[in-house]
Amino acid sequence: MTSHVREAIEQVIDAEYGRVLAVLTAQLNDLAAAEDALQDALIAALDQWTAKGIPRSPAAWLTTVAKRRAIDHVRRDHKRAAVRDDDLDTLPASDSEDDPMTDEPFPDERLKLMFACCHPALALEAQVALTLRTLGGLTTEEIARAFLVGESTMAQRITRAKAKIRAAGIPFRIPDPSLLPERLDAILAVLYLIFNEGYASPHDQTQKRDLCVEAIRLARIVVDLLPDAPIRAEAEGLLALMLLHESRRDARLDASGSLIVMQDQNRALWDHAQIRAAEHLLERALHRRRPGSYQIQAAISALHAQAPTYADTDWAQIAELYSALMSLSNSPVIALNRAIAVSMVDGAAAGMRLLRPLASALDTYYPYHAARADMLRRLGEREAASDAYERAITLCQRPHEADYLRKQRSALDG
Repeated sequence: MTSHVREAIEQVIDAEYGRVLAVLTAQLNDLAAAEDALQDALIAALDQWTAKGIPRSPAAWLTTVAKRRAIDHVRRDHKRAAVRDDDLDTLPASDSEDDPMTDEPFPDERLKLMFACCHPALALEAQVALTLRTLGGLTTEEIARAFLVGESTMAQRITRAKAKIRAAGIPFRIPDPSLLPERLDAILAVLYLIFNEGYASPHDQTQKRDLCVEAIRLARIVVDLLPDAPIRAEAEGLLALMLLHESRRDARLDASGSLIVMQDQNRALWDHAQIRAAEHLLERALHRRRPGSYQIQAAISALHAQAPTYADTDWAQIAELYSALMSLSNSPVIALNRAIAVSMVDGAAAGMRLLRPLASALDTYYPYHAARADMLRRLGEREAASDAYERAITLCQRPHEADYLRKQRSALDG
């Protein structure tokens, strides 16, 4: 296999794997069969593209050849009940694998596949794994490494999810309009979970950062494939939120790999082009007049991005936005963030008054103790602040954040 053929195959896998698999799945109504057929087509491409040249539309070539291989396989083995004989007759097959389908429109069925992967009948961890495997094209090994589980564990998780889709008859289609908001929420939650898994560990393995990139890519797909209507607002809000967070990545660590919190970051290192793109998305989402939690969170993040310095942050507006967020979800974590914002506006004592009612609900949540430690420090209560820092350090499972908390505690003695 020549190097340019190998590069062409790698490029089509990176750029079009999810789209090709989605088309095949929609046609075959069987995710496992679609994956097997696509793998067969990729193997065929190694030989045929080397012998006959790279086709004008590699993705279309793979799609058509994969369909033909799947049809041949099913006709030899009628045990695959998901594809009936009358279904097979409707599938187009090319008599030649030289350059099929290059002049025909190539449909985009990824949103249908995404709805299937994020179906509420599947466990959340299965939804995440299946989305990354099918839409992202990540290998099982890559997904397992990113989520710090064994490859065999992740393989079993993905296999069970595929079996559940087949056994439960989960459809590969966009839900009815009445169900669309609820089902779209599941997709957005999965994408944000994937993003946060990567963003929480800025200097861990490469696969962690790749999760952020993949979540943003998949969010773009959702935005592009949804109708230009109010239903798109929260998807745009989530994409804006992820872009705003990601824009600060290069400023989050110092040369030694230690965490730099936002107030100490060099804002010149922020990706301002990405910030502008996020602001444009957020403005478009807000104009749809269907407010949601992702849009509000993006608005909060945008206020941080717009401030020339940390001291110039509009904390009063941020506190108001957290109040609006609490009206949508009365979460103690949101209440914690509101208390922090209020403490920046009205002082640490005001923030502490809002923290006290959260003690029971957030006792095992290290950011609560870190926020409490900071407010106690600002009030001059060093011993209590040191105890709160110690509690936060004990609970924190992220080494770079625990190191930062240790430095803050040590600074009390200084």
